[in-house]
Amino acid sequence: MLKLIRSRWNHCNTTLRLLHSSSTPTDTLYHRISRAGDPIIPMTPILNQWIQEGRDINHSELQFFIKQLRTRRRFKQALQISEWMSNERNLHLLSGDIATRLDLIGKVRGLDQAVKYFNSVPHTSKDFKVYGALLHCYAQYNSVEKAELIMKKLKESSSNNEQDLVVSYHVLLKLYSRTGQHEKLVALMKEMKEKKMCNSSTLTSWLNAYAITSNIDEMEKLLAKMEVDHSITLNWLTYSVVADGYIKVGQFDKALIVLKKSEQLIRGKSKRAVYQSLLTKYAAIGKKDDVYRIWNICKSLNGSHHSTYISMLMSLSNLNDIDGAETILEEWESGNTCFDVRIPNVMVSAYCKNGMLEKAEAYVGRLLKRDGKLDGRIWDRLAHGYYKYNDMDKAVYTMKKAILASPQGWKPYPFTFAACIDHMKEKRDLELALEILGTCRELGHFSQATYDELISYVQGEISETNALKLLKEDYHLRIDEMPADGEKQHEM
Repeated sequence: MLKLIRSRWNHCNTTLRLLHSSSTPTDTLYHRISRAGDPIIPMTPILNQWIQEGRDINHSELQFFIKQLRTRRRFKQALQISEWMSNERNLHLLSGDIATRLDLIGKVRGLDQAVKYFNSVPHTSKDFKVYGALLHCYAQYNSVEKAELIMKKLKESSSNNEQDLVVSYHVLLKLYSRTGQHEKLVALMKEMKEKKMCNSSTLTSWLNAYAITSNIDEMEKLLAKMEVDHSITLNWLTYSVVADGYIKVGQFDKALIVLKKSEQLIRGKSKRAVYQSLLTKYAAIGKKDDVYRIWNICKSLNGSHHSTYISMLMSLSNLNDIDGAETILEEWESGNTCFDVRIPNVMVSAYCKNGMLEKAEAYVGRLLKRDGKLDGRIWDRLAHGYYKYNDMDKAVYTMKKAILASPQGWKPYPFTFAACIDHMKEKRDLELALEILGTCRELGHFSQATYDELISYVQGEISETNALKLLKEDYHLRIDEMPADGEKQHEM
């Protein structure tokens, strides 16, 4: 039986320990922020507590914290620190700070809010970095025409440098690849060749473009040229990108060859993140032995971080190795005193993904028995399992639990939540639908406009639509993320 997660590992106690850590040689602000691995933990109380203890934080330290959080994809926490810089410390934001905040707002709050922030920035502060961040935001949301307008402005700017412009070209390359703009992609690559933008980074972006569009022949031709060109520096990313291309088209034998090459070129401080990436790629091609081998390498790099455990559990789930995942979970439970709700979440998802709903229920039951109350995100994962296997009555019941136990600033998984709303509407269970939507409104999960539309929808006042389409704006869902009518979205 899996060891039970100790009751002290709840969200509130974790936050309190972070705020009231005694002053020790390892008690640095960076240490406190790093330990707040759960992305829902707010950064502002941690920063304010540090100041109340009579300590100070300089501009460069805050920039470093934001950079580290972005690297770990803890975007909401990074944005909180960015806003604290100006709101609480009244620090003057450099253009790089503004560009970073713009990018984070796009990731956390959506494109409209990012554009609104950009428009609020004084004209004198809108340099190449800020416009480049706006380009990233438009590209993230597949807004091709607006991205092209910004790119045109960047090309015309006299203040840009070649390296910055190359980065912007890379953003456009990915956008064209992702949105299937083949003619524009070819024209852009031709333009880059004419401008002699053919360094290692550019060529890797071209490889990525070929990989995304499944143009394996051109990808292989370009790689072959790069391998014999001694002026080109190949690194782990070069072969990792090629592996993605092979994985996408199911050529796993070729993917294995280039993954081995990628592994031989791993260097520098980012080793842990690279090895975590390799875990998921080896799992994608079904190489369980390599997954465990990389896992042991990760553990040798000054221990395994929570993010590494998450990558390993996800990899074992993809390999249908639930026994192995349970062993890794036990190891995490016995060796970590700082709770990270994402790890139980991944385990619940692993059970559900593999059709083990009884095991998922039993695991959630053990957690509930020990802690008395569970984070809404765990209930949300279990609800997704019921949705995936068409037990919609249980999905609705569990989604209600998720909403009631949800933390501030959280939203339920849109595809499951939308399916639950549709199910209640079909069953004409208006009372329950209004109760759940009312709770969502009280907790601020949705905008007033979306709430009003959902109410009208369940009352039958809006036709020829579904709940997911009504949630699109609040979740910043792109068209390419929306399933076709009747199609289920299974993964989280």
